[in-house]
Amino acid sequence: MADDKNPESEVFDIDRLRNLVELMQEHDLSEIDLRNEAKRIKVRRGAEPTYAVPAVAAPVAAPVATGGAAAPAAAAAPAEDDNTTAINSPMVGTFYTRPKPDAPNFVKVGDHVDADTVVCLVEAMKMFNEIPAGISGKIAAVLVKNEEPVDVGKPLFKVIPD
Repeated sequence: MADDKNPESEVFDIDRLRNLVELMQEHDLSEIDLRNEAKRIKVRRGAEPTYAVPAVAAPVAAPVATGGAAAPAAAAAPAEDDNTTAINSPMVGTFYTRPKPDAPNFVKVGDHVDADTVVCLVEAMKMFNEIPAGISGKIAAVLVKNEEPVDVGKPLFKVIPD
C-alpha cells in the first residue's frame, strides 16, 4: 500500500474523490479536471463528451477517472435511400434542434455538415449532450421534431454524404 504522505498517492485519495463527486452533484457539474505540474485528475459523471460544452449521458454513482479519446457520440448508418445516411441517436432522451429556445437551429435541410458539426442536443437526466454529425455531407431531412423523445438508434437526420 502507498504511504499517505506520498505526493503520488494524494491525488488518488478516496476521500478526495468522494468530496469531488459530492461537489459535482451539489453544483450539477458533469466534469472536474484538476492539474498540478505533472499530476492530473479528471472526474466525470457519465460518458465522455466530444465537445467542451456539457455533454454527458446518465450520471454514474462512482467517480470515473479517464484520459483516453472519446468514442463517437452519434453513429451514422445507411438509411433506406441508397444515397443517404442516417444520423442516429446515441442515447435515450429528449431531442432539441437548438441550444436555447431563442437560438437558431443547429442545422436545417440543405446545410452542409462535417463529421464534428453539432447537429442537435439530446437531453438525458438533465444533462444536455451535443450530438455531432459523424459524417460529412448535406442535411437531406430532419426526422424528429423539437422536444420529441428519442431512443437509442432512432434516426434523427438523413444526410447525403460527400
